[in-house]
Amino acid sequence: MTLIGWLQILLFFALVLAVTKPLGLYLFHVFEGPTQPLPRVLGPVERLLLKLCGVDTRRDHEQTWGQYALSLLTFSLFSVLIVYLLQRLQHVLPLNPQNLPAVGPELAFNTAASFTTNTNWQSYAGESTMSYLSQMAGLAWQNFVSAAAGMGVALALARGFTRRPGPEGQKTLGNFWVDLIRGTLYVLLPLCVVYALFLVSQGVLQNLAPYRELSTLEGVKQTLAMGPVASQEAIKMLGTNGGGFFNANSAHPFENPTPLTNLVQMLSIFAIPAALTYTYGKMARDTKQGWALFAAMSILFFVGVAAAFAAESHANPALAAARVVQDGNLEGKEVRFGVTASALFATVTTDASCGAVNAMHDSFTALGGLVPMVNMQLGEVIFGGVGAGLYGILVMVVLAVFIAGLMVGRTPEYLGKKIEAREMKLAMLYVLVFPLVILGLSAVAAVIPQGLSSLNNAGPHGLSEILYAFTSGTANNGSAFAGLNANTPFWNISLGLAMLAGRFLMIVPVLAIAGSMVGKKTVAPGPGTFPTNGVLFTGLLVCVVVIVGALTFFPALSLGPLVDHYLGQAGKVF
Repeated sequence: MTLIGWLQILLFFALVLAVTKPLGLYLFHVFEGPTQPLPRVLGPVERLLLKLCGVDTRRDHEQTWGQYALSLLTFSLFSVLIVYLLQRLQHVLPLNPQNLPAVGPELAFNTAASFTTNTNWQSYAGESTMSYLSQMAGLAWQNFVSAAAGMGVALALARGFTRRPGPEGQKTLGNFWVDLIRGTLYVLLPLCVVYALFLVSQGVLQNLAPYRELSTLEGVKQTLAMGPVASQEAIKMLGTNGGGFFNANSAHPFENPTPLTNLVQMLSIFAIPAALTYTYGKMARDTKQGWALFAAMSILFFVGVAAAFAAESHANPALAAARVVQDGNLEGKEVRFGVTASALFATVTTDASCGAVNAMHDSFTALGGLVPMVNMQLGEVIFGGVGAGLYGILVMVVLAVFIAGLMVGRTPEYLGKKIEAREMKLAMLYVLVFPLVILGLSAVAAVIPQGLSSLNNAGPHGLSEILYAFTSGTANNGSAFAGLNANTPFWNISLGLAMLAGRFLMIVPVLAIAGSMVGKKTVAPGPGTFPTNGVLFTGLLVCVVVIVGALTFFPALSLGPLVDHYLGQAGKVF
């Protein structure tokens, strides 16, 4: 660990802090303001899209939580089908200059589920599997709408907590189709246009040319993949998607060529999730509520990045035993980024449900690889995905408020609304679905030949690869340890199901909580009310997040990365 390394980390966080308020205020005006930004430019486009979709934007035509959930699920079902068909038919569709064949059925299902759920797990090499049409019309399109859908769910939950019921009792949470279109049109598209142009200026590819064959200095033929990379990269990062155009993802120089693009890519991963905390504070009419959430996320971020940085600053035990001189663990890392930027990127991408990587996590030290896994197992609430981070941390807020209420012997309240049995049941359903899917499927994969045959390592590191894969899929992250061959029928189907469960079996309870809270009357704070906008609550919230994750996954982590660490220290490497 070096001073320069810490200065890089602090510079990154300072940039995140700098964009949080202005971007959060912009998001508030987009979704909650009486008029949206650039009404003369984007307003007619929005009205045309809403008219074509048959959507009535009047307040009395807003949706209840059930209608909102049904719209989301219906849209997502059709999204899975469309992306699946694009892949299965890409060999007869245009924009396929390499004449790539149709994608197999299991892999097509896995990929369709992956991009629809904002996971972007890839069991394939993009440059040798997907046509330009599949990349643009299928995968990039889902990068936009899945991120916008996540924002919509977060805003629906925020409305449930912050709206004051009218004389007849407010039961609606907004309109899914309006949130989807506004999130795409006013937020993601404009930012991505500017972002893509910046990436092109730095050397990221953007073309529809066929692949090029070149001769190296040694006289060997080499194929250079071309394609519309910058446009994919922009939404990949800004929408916390993570699916790379190339197999090497953001370690590839055509996706992430310079330290500057590396810094901007990390910033764009955190930008919208961080900004949404300020948006939430504005909706609650108390910006301290949003800053309390931001502070809790920031504490967890710094703990994770410090642990990863410290672990990767140590030499690889196997190479140290062979007396190889090392300046930190550089295995699997790009030398143009080094240890600090690689450890920071790994922490950022798994704090948010992004999954893009600029280094191979399988080559991290055992404790360095533990950090990304724990980040995801905490529920992707350390800033989290676009929308997913906010609604995840708000569920943890419900648990923290309930625990605080038990401490003082009062009915728990949040923003003047009582947290009762129904909300706690739904919150616990949300919390329990996550480990049930991860640990259940990991247990199956660890004992059947179809699961074990894909491992490149035995022992605790092999268990870590299994656990990481299902954690990444269920958390809708998409990053991988890279030591697992996931392109088999078992892994494609099981991970596809894990991704669908991790997205929709957790979104439905979130919307149900919103529907339960929105109609409740608010009460004025009393002497026994626990304030939720101060340092004490921030500390309690951090503890709840850590305890829920630690108690659930610690036994599995003990058998995987922790044992792997101690065996590595003893010089026993599997």
